[in-house]
Amino acid sequence: MISDQNFIIELIGYFASFMVLISFLMRNIRKLRLINTVGCVAFVIYGVLLNWSLPIIITNTAIAGINMYYLFIRKES
Repeated sequence: MISDQNFIIELIGYFASFMVLISFLMRNIRKLRLINTVGCVAFVIYGVLLNWSLPIIITNTAIAGINMYYLFIRKES
């Protein structure tokens, strides 16, 4: 039987996956990057809750950082 804590962790993982997937349906690059960043942050939380899964945390932190760079520092043309 799955515990309440494990259920919540799994929900966070599914939410993260859903957000990343949905982001690729966006035509507007800013909207894509914003939604993708939400998914990446959720994946980082998910990685932490999975006893600090570094591959998940590092990859999604890097992707979120790249998204933030293009959203707020370098304006895309």
